[in-house]
Amino acid sequence: MPSGIRLQRIADRVRQELSELLIREVNDPRLKNIFITDVKIDKELAFADVYVSAIEGSGRSVEILAGLHSACGFFRRILAAKVELRAFPRLRFHWDPTPEHADHIEKVLAGLREKK
Repeated sequence: MPSGIRLQRIADRVRQELSELLIREVNDPRLKNIFITDVKIDKELAFADVYVSAIEGSGRSVEILAGLHSACGFFRRILAAKVELRAFPRLRFHWDPTPEHADHIEKVLAGLREKK
């Protein structure tokens, strides 16, 4: 099994390459204005959990996840050519609400500052 540092390096590389793919090569309108927030790879290198979010928020989450699922094979094939691994992990996409939660917390804090 690979070390934690190696898993993190692989995850970072997958995140970087996938982000570039989304910007340069994907023409699906469902996948516009989205970003990869995190990638986690399991210890067996069988699965890569990709967490995504959108500028607009969670209103389009179902549409975005459907678009990512339909392009999953394309992403995996391109990533396998760019990231040298014996067997490239299967991609699983998840919605990441963290940016929305952070924005909400910032608004609450700003409201509290105004009340002082």
